[in-house]
Amino acid sequence: MQTFRPRRSVLYVPGANQRALDKARELDADGLIFDLEDSAAPGAKQRAREQVRRALLAGNFGTRELVVRINGLDTPWGEADLAAVAQLAIDAVLLPKVDAPSQLAAVTARLKVAGAPPELMLWAMIETPRGVLAVGAIAATPRLRCLVVGAEDLAAALRVPPSNLRDGLGAALERTVLAARAHGLDVLDGVHTNLNDDDGLRAQCAQGRALGFDGKTLIHPGQIAAANQAFTPDPEAVARARAIVAAGARAERRGDGVTVLDGRLVERLHVTEARRILALAAAARTEPDTRRS
Repeated sequence: MQTFRPRRSVLYVPGANQRALDKARELDADGLIFDLEDSAAPGAKQRAREQVRRALLAGNFGTRELVVRINGLDTPWGEADLAAVAQLAIDAVLLPKVDAPSQLAAVTARLKVAGAPPELMLWAMIETPRGVLAVGAIAATPRLRCLVVGAEDLAAALRVPPSNLRDGLGAALERTVLAARAHGLDVLDGVHTNLNDDDGLRAQCAQGRALGFDGKTLIHPGQIAAANQAFTPDPEAVARARAIVAAGARAERRGDGVTVLDGRLVERLHVTEARRILALAAAARTEPDTRRS
């Protein structure tokens, strides 16, 4: 079974900002996305690429999941980005503005030519109307591990006014989560861009968790704590999950497929979800042991 990886808080780190790259080693984020796309102006693309490459070669990022967001292959920078990171010690390459599975297939082909290891995964940003409409087919792409919502780009494309609770984006968010779950992927919510609106950030985190997201992408270190708190199971949920796993184990020893706990039916699907909750709690250091999912 695959080792569980929490993705409660995943921070975009601007590749053109050396100070941010250095500071990222000290942050309590579950994952880091080294950004070569939106945060790097055209004149800073090469510098961002070189700085990210040097930072990753230097290492010391601990157990954080490491992802590089490249520029699209239809831009002047995408090919060079991919060649620069293909053999680095990263977990995934994030492709922006994915509208169709063919874009991910093109990245996969180029990674093979560049000598990337087979365990290097792909992440895909869903941030265009076409991407939302095709998200089911996109999610079925081999080598894909995670979908990432680009809520700002999507809202602009849909002409949806800004709102903390993303009025007008509900259908797109739900469709993306549905596609991820149908194909066994994780899915991350989009960023909250108002750095002075802590209440809005917490509201979006709560909304994202209620919709089924695994975590939230972030643009500032000051947002990490709110995301970690929102997507970490509370003590009551952990206690309930532990009881469900124990009840399931007792039923299995009896040869039963189902059991009853506190008047509620417990099936294998409930045990599977309870184990995921315990794994997340363990990864968040609220549990002393390490579990797998």
